[in-house]
Amino acid sequence: MSDPLILLAHGSRDPRWRAPFDALADSLSSRLEAPLRLAYMELCDPSLEQVAAELAEAGYPRADVLPLFFAAGRHLREDVPRQIEALHAKHETLTIELLAPVGEHPAFVDALTSIIEGRART
Repeated sequence: MSDPLILLAHGSRDPRWRAPFDALADSLSSRLEAPLRLAYMELCDPSLEQVAAELAEAGYPRADVLPLFFAAGRHLREDVPRQIEALHAKHETLTIELLAPVGEHPAFVDALTSIIEGRART
């Protein structure tokens, strides 16, 4: 059983904001062997708590959380680690690891640089 990957986005009350995240998760789900879930910190469902409960109930021993954030601000330094700590206390059989946000990955920086350079030339 592969460990699930949880993509964590901030969340918004605006359903149009959510569309690109849903499209990304749908596209990735068909490409990855590992189970993929999308969760939101706040303001929309499914929450990280809901996804963790689902994974624990399914018997997964661990999951990684990949924040879809440019950088690790207060949410990723304080709020999400607290959420994960509370989730571990609630679902003792599920270990959840918080990964660095996508914005800190060199490939993300390269992709973003290419996009910006392309726009600057037009």
